[in-house]
Amino acid sequence: MNRITSSAIICTALILLTACGGKHKWDATGVFEATEVVVSAEANGRITGFNIHEGETVTEGEALGVIDTTLLYLQKRQLEASLYGTLSNTQDIAKQIASLQEQITWQKGELARFSKLYKENAANRKDIEDIENNIKVLEKERAARISSLGNNNKSISKQGEAIENNIKLLDEQIKRAVITSPVSGTILTKYAEPGEFASTGRPLFSIADLKDIYLRAYITADQLSRLKIGDKVKVFSDYENDEYKEYEGIISWISGKSEFTPKTIQTRNERANLVYAVKIRVKNDGLIKIGMYGEAVFLEK
Repeated sequence: MNRITSSAIICTALILLTACGGKHKWDATGVFEATEVVVSAEANGRITGFNIHEGETVTEGEALGVIDTTLLYLQKRQLEASLYGTLSNTQDIAKQIASLQEQITWQKGELARFSKLYKENAANRKDIEDIENNIKVLEKERAARISSLGNNNKSISKQGEAIENNIKLLDEQIKRAVITSPVSGTILTKYAEPGEFASTGRPLFSIADLKDIYLRAYITADQLSRLKIGDKVKVFSDYENDEYKEYEGIISWISGKSEFTPKTIQTRNERANLVYAVKIRVKNDGLIKIGMYGEAVFLEK
């Protein structure tokens, strides 16, 4: 965020505003400014829509334009197809070992049958041992198949996860291609037009919330000792025909460093060599414009 300031304007702003009218006694003068936000492009491409106008009021998050996302969309479609093909290679382990499982089950049934016959002296011990060995071989083969298929599925899952992350990355890039306002406020300057090429970091427009506006003024060291952040002051803005409109202001910032008084500054104490910058927050009724001159009167405590 940048403050709309200009050393030339600041110096000029501190010239005595009441020299002609003399209608009220001022303590500090300055110019009104607002917190300006410069919004830059977050994607590369041609601007296909950007229908905003300077002075227009927009809301936070409002879509104001778009940068061409055709290539990003095609890349996303390609990755989605790749993801489908990759995941289709996933093996159903239960189906792949179904035949082995049936053989094991049958062998166990034979083992039970031959064990019963053996007890009745109708079968040989070697027949039982052969069946037991067959079961062990089949179970080892089943375990090896499960391990192999499981590792294969994990590899496929990792590949799919990587593709999904790339798709999410493209989704984020497509999202950032939509030009939105980060704050509610008034469009101050438009830097780009539809059809122009935008690159990441290129300024597109500037915006400021003009509901809260600030009078930047300078005070002397004597005045500084009587003021603190949060103090209420009277603020006057140029209106028309040398008239002033009064507002209630609150001191929101006081500089911690002094500055040498510029030659064009007039203060209540003409002998002052050092001054301090202050910012006075004012609720704007729409009549105060950025760069207008204003003055402040500090309330007696």
